[in-house]
Amino acid sequence: MTETTSQPPMAWRYCGNQIKLWRTRANVTRQQLAKEANYGYDSVRSMEQGRRKPTLRLLEIADEMCGAHGLLLAAQDYLKPEKFREYAREFIEYEAEALTLNWYEPLLIPGLLQTEEYARALIGGNCPPLDDETVEVRVAARLERQAVLDKPTRAFGFVIGEAALREQVGGREVHRRQMRRLIEVGERRHVCVQVMRFCRSFHPGLLGSFVLLETPDHEQLAYIEGQETGMLLDDRAKVSVIRQRHDMILQRALGPEESACFIGELAEEL
Repeated sequence: MTETTSQPPMAWRYCGNQIKLWRTRANVTRQQLAKEANYGYDSVRSMEQGRRKPTLRLLEIADEMCGAHGLLLAAQDYLKPEKFREYAREFIEYEAEALTLNWYEPLLIPGLLQTEEYARALIGGNCPPLDDETVEVRVAARLERQAVLDKPTRAFGFVIGEAALREQVGGREVHRRQMRRLIEVGERRHVCVQVMRFCRSFHPGLLGSFVLLETPDHEQLAYIEGQETGMLLDDRAKVSVIRQRHDMILQRALGPEESACFIGELAEEL
């Protein structure tokens, strides 16, 4: 079982430390560097401490002032936005190779089924806000992940909560196209899309989303995600609990054909 929480990328911290070391070696004060780069003192301190990504402008100015001869500027290639949140990277590696994948999502459309517009609305609405470059990189990465659905020898199952189907992320037209995308993907013989309607009583789906995976070595894994954290489970007992909940959810969900009709009706209502 692995669990990681969000923190600034190691590249930010390393690069910031290098700026500080070169600046100290060249007897350049932080205030002098900030003034020359047209940044506030606190902004430069944040970048040196790795809490904020060092900008290309700061690298250029620091490289020149500290006589680094391009060594600091070379760091820009390692400061490109990360495609995925740190806590999700291990899961995404397993996702790419999974023989079977079963995803339950009560509030949002699963990432593997999102349209580009829907994904951009979600990622662009992140709190705290992401810069434009990071948004574009993460949207592209999410769409790249969807290539796994083109492999017909693997099986994919998705159960989506009614709340996710009614929440108009990105607006009415974006949501309508997202609904049509669900119907189209669900027509593939190796992909099953089902709907969990609102219930009047408690059911295991109310406990939150999860993904069940089977690896090429037939290892059973479960992934659960919360705010700023993710957990990949390989403990048999814990995975068994998630699988039991999935079985109960399937019993309550609409069948594939009923689900397609329901999604189509929602799309027509928009």
